[in-house]
Amino acid sequence: MDTRGKAHQYWKKNLKLLAILLVIWFVVSFGCGILLVDQLNEIRLGGFKLGFWFAQQGSIYSFIVLIFVYFWQMNKLDGKFEVDEE
Repeated sequence: MDTRGKAHQYWKKNLKLLAILLVIWFVVSFGCGILLVDQLNEIRLGGFKLGFWFAQQGSIYSFIVLIFVYFWQMNKLDGKFEVDEE
């Protein structure tokens, strides 16, 4: 495969990973923090209603986890396409 084709494939996989992670973040922050807040508020976490927790803390924690997932997946992708940093 030529260099241009590899670069296109690499970028396509990178964008797919970004889209998946952003959808997960959207579902956690908007879905759990706004849309499902009434159902989640019936559950308590550390003395707080779960819907409130997702709106205040959960989306931030999930974003931090997604940053590490992105880092880990991009290192794997970089290695696969031989563009990893030494």
